[in-house]
Parts: sequence; C-alpha cells; structure tokens
Amino acid sequence: MSRAVLSIGSNLGDRLAHLRAAVAALGDAVRVVSGVYETPPWGDADQPAYLNAAVLVAEPAAGPRDWLDRARAAETAAGRTRDPERRYGPRTLDVDVVAVWDDAGEPVFSDDPELTLPHPRAHLRAFVLRPWIDIEPHGRLPGHGWLTDLLNAEPLASDALELGPRPDLAIESDA
Repeated sequence: MSRAVLSIGSNLGDRLAHLRAAVAALGDAVRVVSGVYETPPWGDADQPAYLNAAVLVAEPAAGPRDWLDRARAAETAAGRTRDPERRYGPRTLDVDVVAVWDDAGEPVFSDDPELTLPHPRAHLRAFVLRPWIDIEPHGRLPGHGWLTDLLNAEPLASDALELGPRPDLAIESDA
C-alpha cells in the first residue's frame, strides 16, 4: 500500500473550511489528520496568517503522481490561483506532497521538477514538520532524518516557537 504525507495550508477565505474540504476530497485514503496550527506566512510576509495541518494518506496502487493529482484537484476546487509574481503569496489552499513511500514501505525519491520527492524544502519548514509529528511522532523525512531532530535544530527551533496550536479548530476525518 502506497502512503504519503501531505501538508495542507490556507490563508484566504474560510481557512478551516478549505482544509476540511481538502481532507474530505481525499476520502477513504485519509488515515489520520494532525491538529491545526496557526502560522505566520513563510517566504512573503505581506499576507495573512495561515492555518496548517498534515494528512497521512494510504491507498493500494496509488503512486506519487496520483497524490499530486489529488492535491491539485483539491486546490482547484478551493479556487486556488497561482501568481507567478508571488511564489509564496497568499492562497485559498495549498496542498504539498511532502513524502511518499511505495508498497514495500520504501521512500520514493524523485528529481522531477513537477514533483520532487521528498519535498525539497520540507526540512526547512516548521509549519510542515510540526503537524507531521502529530501524526507520526517517530517519523523520518527521507534523506534528512528524524522529524523531531530537524524541528529542534536552528533555524527551525526558532520558527517552531511562532506556530500556534489551535485545539479549538478540528479537521474531522471519517477514517
């Protein structure tokens, strides 16, 4: 069974509704969803704060491209538009395929510019790693190491202090 970790985030419109819709769109593939974190924008400070979460998905015969197609479909359904002038600009929904493991449980590596695996900047983003730890406390980012080690080292340790857990917000999954 192929499995993947997806990072979801939103900072425009009804942020929580966008995250919930993304999880609902993944359907039966959803195994577990992290808590929600409110995070400052990354890479472009002139925008509202984000809500971020992580989702562990698994499905027989699903490959990396399948997870990317599902991520893009969820973004499209949320009305996401890409502004080439603001790569890290605001968005209704952002769904990133962070890491994928094949049916044998081996990590998938890819240098395809459209789908680089693991995500080339995941190890630099506390807003990706912290929610992921919620769903896999002993998880490893392929090629980079233990999630907790990455999050506890600078510069992420300082960034992690800016993440605000939002226990008042929940993303329900039927899995």
